[in-house]
Amino acid sequence: MKIEIWSDFACPFCYIGKTRFEQALEKFEHKKDVEVIYKAYQLNPYAPKTMEGSAYEAFAKGHNMTVSQAKDRFKMFEQNAKSVGLTYNYDIIQMTNTFDAHRLAKYANTKGLEEKLTSRLMKAYFTDGKNLSDINTLVELAKEVGLDENEARKILEENTYADEVNAQITEARQVGVQGVPFFVINRKYGVSGAQQTEYFYQALKQIWLEDNPVKTLGGQDDDASCGDEGCSF
Repeated sequence: MKIEIWSDFACPFCYIGKTRFEQALEKFEHKKDVEVIYKAYQLNPYAPKTMEGSAYEAFAKGHNMTVSQAKDRFKMFEQNAKSVGLTYNYDIIQMTNTFDAHRLAKYANTKGLEEKLTSRLMKAYFTDGKNLSDINTLVELAKEVGLDENEARKILEENTYADEVNAQITEARQVGVQGVPFFVINRKYGVSGAQQTEYFYQALKQIWLEDNPVKTLGGQDDDASCGDEGCSF
């Protein structure tokens, strides 16, 4: 089973959705047969590399709301994050451009470390208040997950993997991604949003049954697969 996940490090529900999905995958009986591929997406490709003012002010301006409304929205994000054991610190979040972080993630993929770096980048953004546009910060995070810091710096300074990131963002539009997180399973089913852990688990089970129908007993040749409703999302 192949699962492609489009997400952005600056997306509050992407971190939550990733966590819920991983909780479901952890208890899935066939998890060793699941290939997870991370794909780049930018919620705000025009975000600056340095934020001016507070995150509340930046969010309010970008979403045509008051600062008070932005604070209420952030409280909702924080409560959702807490439900899966994550901590969001909006008082220190740096709402900046994530393109370079995505380029670094594509480099990490060549070393088998993209999932690990993705988790670290999300924590750096939402919990630690790190600026994911700052090269020195990105190099430090790369080193933390086991990547070569000199190679990471060279890649960031030379704009390497930019074409791959842009291609994945374009691909998102082609497969119908209109918001993230977005999970594409076997290029047949799409799951949008940070669904509950149980939803992800049931989806994995049902799609696995569709691809691996159970043999009927008694020497029959017919296969028993999930019904019409079982694999619809």
